[in-house]
Amino acid sequence: MELYRALKISAAGMKVQGIRLRVAAENMANADSLPTAPGQDPYRRKLVTFKNAMDREVGAEMVRVNKVFTDKSDFKLKYEPSHPAADERGYVQTPNVETLVEMMDLREAQRSYEANLNVIESSRSMLLQTLDIIR
Repeated sequence: MELYRALKISAAGMKVQGIRLRVAAENMANADSLPTAPGQDPYRRKLVTFKNAMDREVGAEMVRVNKVFTDKSDFKLKYEPSHPAADERGYVQTPNVETLVEMMDLREAQRSYEANLNVIESSRSMLLQTLDIIR
């Protein structure tokens, strides 16, 4: 039963880290996107928050995605007077995405995903060894 709990807890961790990876990848993909007309906003960075939720079947608290929301921080400005979305001063709003921060977030999510995968692989190995002993 304890190995089953470890598998379920790790699978929940992999699921939320997978969502975190997708959100960070979306942010990276849109880091250079600009508005196409004056007054339009560029892409706004998305963030993921987590929460613990009791799973009565497993009898343990599992990690879940609390919500995916947009970052309300200010856009950056880039001087490009020939751009169609430039304001009267020649500035274009650019996304509030920092590629270095997103790369670090991607790396952290990847490592957490791999750690959960290693727990699943270890649990699977222990289950197979137990079956071998029983035979």
